[in-house]
Amino acid sequence: MNDGPAPRGHGRLLRVSRTAVLLLVAALVAMCGATMPQRGGPPWASPGLVGGGGWPFAGEPLPPADADGAAYLPGSSAVRLRDGRVRLVPLGGERAITVAAHDPRVAAAVRSDQAWLARGTVPGADLPAPPPPRPRPHPQATSPVGPPVVSPRPEPVAVPGPYRDMAARALLDLRLLTRPNGASLASWYGAWRYSWPRDSAFAAAAFTATGHRPEARRVLRFLAGVQSADGRWAARYHADGSAVTDGRPPQSDALGWVLWATWFFRTQDPEAAAATPELWPLVRRAADRLARSLGRDGLPPPSPDYWERSPGSEQVPDRATLGVVGPVLAGLRAAATFARDTGRPAEAARWRAAAQRLAGATARDFAPLGYPRSPLRGGWMDTSVTFLGPPFGPPDPGVAEACARAARKQALPNGGVLPGEYWSGNKKIAWTPEMALFALSAAASGRDGEARSRLDWLARHRTTLGVLPEKVDENGRQAAVAPLGWTASLVLLTLTALERPLPVPAP
Repeated sequence: MNDGPAPRGHGRLLRVSRTAVLLLVAALVAMCGATMPQRGGPPWASPGLVGGGGWPFAGEPLPPADADGAAYLPGSSAVRLRDGRVRLVPLGGERAITVAAHDPRVAAAVRSDQAWLARGTVPGADLPAPPPPRPRPHPQATSPVGPPVVSPRPEPVAVPGPYRDMAARALLDLRLLTRPNGASLASWYGAWRYSWPRDSAFAAAAFTATGHRPEARRVLRFLAGVQSADGRWAARYHADGSAVTDGRPPQSDALGWVLWATWFFRTQDPEAAAATPELWPLVRRAADRLARSLGRDGLPPPSPDYWERSPGSEQVPDRATLGVVGPVLAGLRAAATFARDTGRPAEAARWRAAAQRLAGATARDFAPLGYPRSPLRGGWMDTSVTFLGPPFGPPDPGVAEACARAARKQALPNGGVLPGEYWSGNKKIAWTPEMALFALSAAASGRDGEARSRLDWLARHRTTLGVLPEKVDENGRQAAVAPLGWTASLVLLTLTALERPLPVPAP
């Protein structure tokens, strides 16, 4: 809208203002160039984190412009660039540097990472090999006058075991995402650079499964420290442990997942659990909160779940989704078993009774409908049906059939899956945590072929550095941040389940 001619001198002032803005931008680039987004692409498009193996396990994204021809040095988070130099975070440092390959800091970083991996296990050594990765364009590897430039993927790390490369990378990425205080970040960028209790619970379980117990214990102690007196957690936390105050309400599924992860930790290392006194108050507060929350119908109240959206947008707004019901049921069963095994019969009986009420309500309201997301005839399916079976609940033929039906309805032409049937977001983008949940469900239920097929898809759709991203587009390219901690955790649990049975909370 034009309000008349500009006042005298306006042009000169505009030129001065533009010059000032340009100078400010230049200064910002000079000061923050390492973290500024690369021109022409999304700011999350780094193919992975650069690390160095030393405390505080700092990670910094590799600029997409440096991705072509880059590869991690075997068993480490140090990156060899195309020109032969190495980018790493030196021991004791928090910022990445680029050094010659013969620099002694390179060998020190690699030794440190490899030694940490060796303190536990890297699952996948005895499984059939995944198909070789196919070359594909990087989201930002474009030429000025033509189509994307195809950058071949570096060869997998030369360590024994066909899936071992993917597992080692997932473990190292989880460590880079876990801060010294135990805050496990979802990823490194923007809206992902927070600690969700849900994601953190799976990180703790993955560290537990691979024998990296100090890291698991650190994550659980962080969760115990930020838990509120009423047993709940905020939806997410800053890395320093302060709650993110953006209006998101507490999410009930988080309580269930943290209870399950705490119980899982104890089953694998009772001595370490006994030496962690924070765990029992965490369990007591969260389990009592969930048990009291069950309504007269035996179900928990509506709450956001892993879809991170308001219950008012669900098909049945006034009822909890299966994304809440499944974790709450797993959490109550896990808490009851934890209490029983630690000599607390009164709490065990109380939480077992609550779990049985919820199990009955689930059988009544969800099972006859085929386990849709919301208890509605013809309701839409989603990945949360996997929360009812192994490793979170006992085997059930009805649940197994519902998992297969959900996977079919959510399948995409690129081989991946949507989060749910009739997903309201981009219907061409596959989500890796959902694919990994189907893989874990299959592996824990004895459907090894299906689990391996889904792992193969995940292996083929890593970034050019071999990192697991959150999303994959219709052309098979990274479509969101990498790494995603939740996907890394689920892949590690899936590979472990293919090697040995994972424990399941007693029904």
